[in-house]
Amino acid sequence: MKSSEILELSDKELQERLDNEKDYLSKLRLNHAISPLDNPNKIVETRRNVARMMTELNRRSKTAQTESDKS
Repeated sequence: MKSSEILELSDKELQERLDNEKDYLSKLRLNHAISPLDNPNKIVETRRNVARMMTELNRRSKTAQTESDKS
């Protein structure tokens, strides 16, 4: 998922996708521990997607908090 796609999502959609990606990442890790994956770079890609989504959620919460502090 690209950063531009993440920016277009609402907070609720972003949180749902983040939860789904975290579940997918844990399944990938479990499957990889049992038998090697055909493409282990999927783990890296998924982990980075999770990080991008978490970063965007944190940025949004900080900007909302900053705006509420100014009011």
